[in-house]
Amino acid sequence: MSTIAADYEKTEIGTIQIAPEVIEVIAGLATVEVDGVAGMSGGFAGGIAELLGRKNLSKGVKVEVGQREAAVDVSIIVEYGNKIPEVASEIQRNVKRSIEMMTGLHVVEVNVHIHDVYFKPAEKIEEDDNANRVK
Repeated sequence: MSTIAADYEKTEIGTIQIAPEVIEVIAGLATVEVDGVAGMSGGFAGGIAELLGRKNLSKGVKVEVGQREAAVDVSIIVEYGNKIPEVASEIQRNVKRSIEMMTGLHVVEVNVHIHDVYFKPAEKIEEDDNANRVK
């Protein structure tokens, strides 16, 4: 999808224009708020998945913006143990609600792409040095 700047609204004293990057950031923040999302993925072109680091809030988000509507694609890494369809549905609801509330644009679709599953590292069990030794 391409990112196209839109003339959002004309008023008596000028034009209000929302940059597509703003919508990408809103969608990214709305996505990482959802329980079960381990991080964002670089997307189709980037290919390398990176765990959540708030350096680039639009990482893994692509938007297409018209004058009154927007379509969003998010690429995520889901935490192991979560139900993927439930996580994806919650992302769709949260992204749609956030964009519509903050911008007034109508969100026509939110596509969720699962690129990886994140396994939490196993915690090391500290053993007493003398506990399991043969003497």
